[in-house]
Amino acid sequence: MIRILLADDQALVRGGFRLILDAQDAIEVVGEADDGRAAVERARELRPDVVLMDVRMPALDGIAATARVVGEGLAGHVLVLTTFDEDRIVYDALKAGASGFLLKTAPPAQLVDAVRTVAAGEALLAPTLTRRLIEDFVRRPPPGAAVPDRLAGLTEREREVLALIARGRSNAEIAAALFLSGATVKTHVNRIFQKLALRDRVQAVVLAYETGLVRPGE
Repeated sequence: MIRILLADDQALVRGGFRLILDAQDAIEVVGEADDGRAAVERARELRPDVVLMDVRMPALDGIAATARVVGEGLAGHVLVLTTFDEDRIVYDALKAGASGFLLKTAPPAQLVDAVRTVAAGEALLAPTLTRRLIEDFVRRPPPGAAVPDRLAGLTEREREVLALIARGRSNAEIAAALFLSGATVKTHVNRIFQKLALRDRVQAVVLAYETGLVRPGE
């Protein structure tokens, strides 16, 4: 069962999300919050699997609330929802620790899929959006060392896998590109996350670009 906390300052929006999600198998809305501060408190109390977090909220905005929820380990994942399709908001949400980003204008089926995707530990963003964000907001380090210090603990194969993750490849696509089994790729991905203390593929993408392992436009 995927346990959901809804955080939005509009009661009608929360009610609509609850109707959609409670109608699904293995999904349950366990609580609601009408501002960012309440979202943090409710997450601390309920320990949900996924928090659906609005960006524009009183008391504490959704970005700051996300940072607190993630920083304190109060929920499995945070899925940020907003009516604003702005790169800066998306990037700030990801840097705060969100596992995904979805517009409120998305159809109900997409909302449900997003919840299941994030709950499973996968990144929600499409590769094209991820690349656009990185190119706009992450500075490339100067050319120099072949292996950045942050990645020194990875094997050559693990760096190859990380680079393909950063390019938006699925485990199956990575397996095909490197002539590996799906199980082997999954093992490499898990080891990469453990060695680099990454929570999910979104963080892996950001790190790969920040360290220069993958360059914008490649």
